Amino acid sequence: MYRQNKYFNELGKIGQNKYGGVFYEEFLPELRGKKGCETYKEMAENDDIIGAILFAMEMLIRQVTWRVEPCSQKLADKKAAEFITSCLDDMEQSWTDTISEILSFLTFGWSYHEIVYKRRMGRNGEPKLNSKHSDGLIGWRKLPLRAQESLYRWEYDEQDQLMGMTQMMAPDYRVQTIPLEKALHFTTKSRKGNPEGRSILRNAYRDFYFKRRIQEIEGIGIERDLAGLPVLTPPEGVDIWNREDPEAAAALAYAQSLVQNVRRDALEGVVLPYGWNFQLLSGGSKRQFDTGSIIDRYDQRMAMTVLADFVLLGHESVGSFALSSDKTKLFATAIGTFLDIICGVFNNQGIPRLIDLNGKVFAGISGYPKLEHGDIEQQNLSELGGFIKDMTGVGMLTPDGEMERHLRALAELPQKPQA
Repeated sequence: MYRQNKYFNELGKIGQNKYGGVFYEEFLPELRGKKGCETYKEMAENDDIIGAILFAMEMLIRQVTWRVEPCSQKLADKKAAEFITSCLDDMEQSWTDTISEILSFLTFGWSYHEIVYKRRMGRNGEPKLNSKHSDGLIGWRKLPLRAQESLYRWEYDEQDQLMGMTQMMAPDYRVQTIPLEKALHFTTKSRKGNPEGRSILRNAYRDFYFKRRIQEIEGIGIERDLAGLPVLTPPEGVDIWNREDPEAAAALAYAQSLVQNVRRDALEGVVLPYGWNFQLLSGGSKRQFDTGSIIDRYDQRMAMTVLADFVLLGHESVGSFALSSDKTKLFATAIGTFLDIICGVFNNQGIPRLIDLNGKVFAGISGYPKLEHGDIEQQNLSELGGFIKDMTGVGMLTPDGEMERHLRALAELPQKPQA
C-alpha cells in the first residue's frame, strides 16, 4: 500500500501565485485582473497598428473553412460527425460570430464560454426547443462569451484543480459561478496552469506605453508651436507674486489660467485688464528628436511581437516581395496555431460532452468526432501543378478519382459529373 501511495499520489503543487481565486502571476499591476482587461481593451481598440493586426487576424480566421471528421468510416462514426456538423449550424448565433467572440482570447489571453443546450424539437417558439431539426436530440443552443471584465475569481478544489469561473455581472453585479464542465475555456498558452493564459499583446505593452505618451507630447508640442508661447506681463507696480495679498494671488491665478488655456481655434481671443500686456512668442527652434521616426520604431516593434511586421512593409522605403511573402507565411503559421487551440478545446471539452449527453444514440461509435480547420493561405496552384507533374513523371504518384476531386476543390472548380 505504501508503494502505491508513493508512486500514484500527487505530492506537490504547481505553485500558482494566487489568493482567493485571484491570480497575481503578472508582475505589472496595470496588466493584472480587471485593470489589465481595461488596458488590453484600450490597446486593441485605440491603437491603429494593434487594431490593424487584430483585424487582419480575425478576417483571415473568419474565412477559414471548418469541418467535422469522423473517427472512422463506420456508419455510426459518420452519423456522429454529421450530428456535430448540424449542431454548429443550428445555434442562435452563427458559427462565424461565435468564432469572432472566441477570438477575444487573443486580446485578453483567455475567453470563457458557457455551453447552453437545447432539445432539438423543430420550429418552436420556445428557445430551449427551437431547432432546424426535429430528431429530439440534445444540441447546442448557443456558446455565449462570459466577458473577461466580469471575472470575480477562479474556483479551485482542494486538489488545486480548476472547477469554474465566478463572475460579477453588470448591470446588477450579481455573483454567479459557471462550472468548467458547462463551459469552453480557451487560452493562448499554458504556464503553471494559469487559466488567464497570456495576451498576445503582452510584449507590445511597453512600446504601446511609450508610443502613446510620445504622441500626446507631440500633439501638445504642435499646438504650442502653432499657437506660440504665450507671455503675459502685468502692469508696472503690480506684484503678482505677493502671496500675502489676496488681490495679487487672484491676479496670479488669472494669469496662469490664461496662458495655460491659449488655443488657436474659431473662438480664440483674450480679454485683458487695463495695463496688462499679452504676446505670443514664436517657437522657431528645431526639436532635437524626430518623434515620427520614434513612433514608427515603436509601431514596428509592436507588430514584431505577433509576427505581423509585414503590415508595415508597404509603408517603408525598403522591403521586397520575397520578404513580405516569407513574413506572411510566418504570420499564417502563427494563426494556424491559434486555430489548433480552438479545435483542441472543442475536441476535448465541447464535442465529447455533447455526444455523451445523447447517451445511447451514439453508443456504438469508435471514438468522438474531431473538429478540424482549413488552411489560412490558399495553395499556389502553379507550384502544386509542378510538384504533381514531377512526381507523376517519376512514377511516385498515380492520378486517380480522389486526387482529381481534391485538386478541383483546391482550384474552386466544379466537381466532375457522375457517369
